[in-house]
Amino acid sequence: MRLHYLQHIDFEGPAAIEEYALESGLSVAGSHLYRGDALPSPSDFDVLVSMGGPMSVNDEKEFSWLVSEKRLIRVAGEAGKAVLGVCLGAQMIASAFGARVYRAQEKEIGWFPVHRVASNGVGAVFPESFTPLHWHGETFDLPPGAIRLAATEAAPNQAFHLGPRVVGLQFHMEATPRSVRMLVENAAHEIRTGHRFQQTPAEIIERTPLASAAVHPLLRALLDALIR
Repeated sequence: MRLHYLQHIDFEGPAAIEEYALESGLSVAGSHLYRGDALPSPSDFDVLVSMGGPMSVNDEKEFSWLVSEKRLIRVAGEAGKAVLGVCLGAQMIASAFGARVYRAQEKEIGWFPVHRVASNGVGAVFPESFTPLHWHGETFDLPPGAIRLAATEAAPNQAFHLGPRVVGLQFHMEATPRSVRMLVENAAHEIRTGHRFQQTPAEIIERTPLASAAVHPLLRALLDALIR
């Protein structure tokens, strides 16, 4: 089975998702779109993963590949391929299937709890509450037919599935100590201290080893349910 990830910036890679894929015997390939890599053909993969990034899905004039990526996501999903979107990737899925993506009332940056709201389909892998990493300033409406799986106090749409094999996660279950250090080094300027849903860079890094280890089994269970 073949997994292909779409990376939108150099410091937001697949991290623990790639670790899972290699441990599970999947072949892994990636397109680094910020470097000008071409998108894959749907025949090139069985699993498509769209990663995070600092741009908006609405920045199509600045990043022309957004249009082609949304088209690929929709084609892959409609063809029954497994599709996972993380943060920006979840917003890409929402936009590709006709939903609105827009600025959130509150930025969420740090390790904050998520609460399950539906346990059907792949949502059955989520416990009632868990704590992944958040790093986003935009949110989205659910696409037509999507099932909302999880919410936070700041943003009601944190995870959804669209049919059995298309899943969007607004949060980062793939975070590792290394990937979080890279994120903090490159994006800490987005943090505004004193905001309710934003932790300091030091607090984020300090929490990462235990918090990421706690959420990785859920990520693996989700990928198992999505892929197998």
